[in-house]
Amino acid sequence: MLRTEGLTKKYDQLKAVVDLNLHVHKGETYGFLGPNGAGKTTTIMMLLGLEKPTEGKIWLFGQELSTDPMAIKKRIGVVLEHQYLYDEMTAWEYLNFFAQLYEVENPAKRISELLERVHLYDRKDDFVGGYSRGMRQKLSIVRALLHDPELLILDEPVSALDPYGIKEVRDLILEEQARGRTFFISSHILSEIEKTCSRVGIIHKGVLLAEDDMEGLKAKVREEQEFTVELEEVTNSVTEHLNQLPFVNSLDFENNKLYINTDTQEDYRPQISRAIAAAGGTILSMQAKELSLEDAFVTITEKNLSLLTKEANK
Repeated sequence: MLRTEGLTKKYDQLKAVVDLNLHVHKGETYGFLGPNGAGKTTTIMMLLGLEKPTEGKIWLFGQELSTDPMAIKKRIGVVLEHQYLYDEMTAWEYLNFFAQLYEVENPAKRISELLERVHLYDRKDDFVGGYSRGMRQKLSIVRALLHDPELLILDEPVSALDPYGIKEVRDLILEEQARGRTFFISSHILSEIEKTCSRVGIIHKGVLLAEDDMEGLKAKVREEQEFTVELEEVTNSVTEHLNQLPFVNSLDFENNKLYINTDTQEDYRPQISRAIAAAGGTILSMQAKELSLEDAFVTITEKNLSLLTKEANK
């Protein structure tokens, strides 16, 4: 659906994007992550044909972008971080204008349906200039969906939205995902990326540091597993049995809770349960600490920061 090969963008001596190789498959939701200044927006501008790459190639729908950019762009819906809306139009007029540009069939039905889905239908006759930032963001998403594009490129799609608005957009993405639509999403809100995306790429200083599904990404940075076990009583016998297990790296406890750190070779909960039972302990609960996407993101960027800085100074 979307592929780049050696994609590079230089501004004089600044390397904004360096040898970027992305692969986004049909029907998946791909999260494109990175700190401010990482090269995310520059990449998106190149994918949309708004910035010309210094080097490299872009394929969309199996076709090189440079071969027929206008035809390819008609198959894409876009929400950029900074929206330029027509404030003197009503929401209905604004969407109807774009529906005509895209030759949308039965535009009134399509506009009504989408406005209902983001709870803006009752404000359809209000001027866009009077919309709040969150309402403007939702209107932009409706505009991007109007012509039923195969690929949606969303840059910070839930910025400025309150928790209810974020959930509305998330539900909309999940609904469209279920219909087979492909998404390429750049966002700072990692909790939302984790809820909606099947795979992510992490870019920093223009370099793609990692690209994997959620579990694969977390596995790459996980150095230890942490288990919290609540017992009726923590006894010396229990701690002695656990400390004898070869995979236990450290063991601590507070009141009736044990905190056990192990290596990452496998899920050790069955062995831990057996050791506690053999020591006469009674388990009330056991939980494995889940590594979040935010944890993985921070670890990957921090581990590569010094290396990237050295490369940039060469």
